[in-house]
Amino acid sequence: MTIVPKKGYGQHFLADPNILEVIGRLAEPAPSDVVLEIGPGLGALTRYLADRVELVHAVEVDRSLAQRLEAAVDGRTNVRILWGDAMRLDLAALEPAPTKLVANLPYNVATPIVVESLDGLPSVVEWTVMVQREVADRFFAKPRTKAYGAVSVLLQLATDRTGLHPVSRTVFRPPPNVDSALVAFRRRDLPEDYRGLKRLVEAAFAHRRKTLPNSLELAGAASRQDAAAALESLGRPTNVRAEELAPGEYVVLRDALA
Repeated sequence: MTIVPKKGYGQHFLADPNILEVIGRLAEPAPSDVVLEIGPGLGALTRYLADRVELVHAVEVDRSLAQRLEAAVDGRTNVRILWGDAMRLDLAALEPAPTKLVANLPYNVATPIVVESLDGLPSVVEWTVMVQREVADRFFAKPRTKAYGAVSVLLQLATDRTGLHPVSRTVFRPPPNVDSALVAFRRRDLPEDYRGLKRLVEAAFAHRRKTLPNSLELAGAASRQDAAAALESLGRPTNVRAEELAPGEYVVLRDALA
């Protein structure tokens, strides 16, 4: 029976086994790894990982895939399938705790899954994820570029990129209408009060066409006067916009507003 990916779930199934080796080179699965895979789909990557790591936690929301997914990992006792929405499940409670997140992420939830995992899954130290190419470019975009945004700041404050590999549409069945990329990154020490910093960064970019003080005030994060004073202490003009500040400057800005 042919299974058609569901657009509502952002599904896109891997069909080219060669891409698994590319994922392997970036993720470097080791026998001691505990891997979290979100969106295993038909189980091609799940099976590949299970043959190389200690345990795979595979989280799938689409129960119509149960027969195919369970058949794909049949006989592998080191795969635990969790049925449910990864954005709603308490993944931090998984035992043993995952050390790597390796996944062909559903496109519609890829960004929030990655962002929330930065502080929500402190046991994860390495990520290798398949996402839309524009999302991959956004993750490590430079300031003053169109792609640079809150996601760029948050990832670059928490991680260092270790790899990027463009992926042809032909590795999926059926081929999607967008380009994809594999992006790998490794955790660094989180800045102090990362959750508070996240709120500040998201507020800064909430109104991109506004100056940073205006955006922060409109988002309820700080008064325009306090934000302007904080920027002046950084040596920045008060009419600067969110996309002009480098990731590290947001840490200094947060401290100046404290």
